[in-house]
Amino acid sequence: QVQLVESGGGLVQAGGSLRLSCAANGTIGSMNAMGWYRQAPGKQRELVARITSARSRNYADSVKGRFTISRYNGENTVYLQMNSLKPEDTAVYYCNAVRSYYSGRLERYEYWGQGTQVTVSS
Repeated sequence: QVQLVESGGGLVQAGGSLRLSCAANGTIGSMNAMGWYRQAPGKQRELVARITSARSRNYADSVKGRFTISRYNGENTVYLQMNSLKPEDTAVYYCNAVRSYYSGRLERYEYWGQGTQVTVSS
């Protein structure tokens, strides 16, 4: 029922910018946390940035100062502003969302987008 719809990926020159967006559709509940992961060829998937419903944020060290994650336009919509892009940022970026609640017992749901390609050329 829930799907994460990603957009904003593409090809950009080094030093350029892109903004990724992800909307969680098909739910009336808010996500506790949303974020972006990325996976480059031959590498493990890594957390890029994450934001909670309380607007707490964390970033991978490699993107601090360059990327900004936000949920200003809706609890179930997340944006990743990527500035000063580097070739090493090239990867497939995946939106992630988590919804947890307690109703007699703990329930946890995690959702993933299908990924959007970001390619940074030198």
